Amino acid sequence: MKTAGADRERIRGFLSGGDRRSIADSGRVRAMVERERSRVKDLVALTGDVDQLVAQRALDLLEKLAHDRTEWVTPYKRVFLGPLAESDRWEIRLQIVRALPLFNWSRRQLQRVEQILLENVRSRQIFVRAWALDGLSRLLDRRPSLRNVVIRHLRAFDRSASKALRARARHVRARLEP
Repeated sequence: MKTAGADRERIRGFLSGGDRRSIADSGRVRAMVERERSRVKDLVALTGDVDQLVAQRALDLLEKLAHDRTEWVTPYKRVFLGPLAESDRWEIRLQIVRALPLFNWSRRQLQRVEQILLENVRSRQIFVRAWALDGLSRLLDRRPSLRNVVIRHLRAFDRSASKALRARARHVRARLEP
């Protein structure tokens, strides 16, 4: 009989190896998790792995699952508010800012979500900035006080030399306008 630890090590093995641009065998892990929802907790545990690539890939899978099966990840949503949100790796911050708007948060947690997104909307990494603004805009129904901040950043993105920032600004604006 397999133990939970054995399953976690097997998943860890699939997420190991390669370089930062590689996803290793993430597809295989996703299929395992979709067959057995209880393995989501293994992904959460692996976000704290000593191997940064394993942690990054586990978080990436959690973010992807949160888009498709939010209810599966909701019990573990605090992983997106913790130390990973302070990571010096832009890939991890990208996954954080993309996941945050997907969940319902308590008032206190929502303050932390807002803080994380506001920090990241000023990131040096363009994709992190773009998705942080997208996340802030998705919070407007819960945090109307963010409207002026979102508008200010939309204007800055419109003037940016970055095509990605201008495109994200158009996308956000289109979603916000009736």
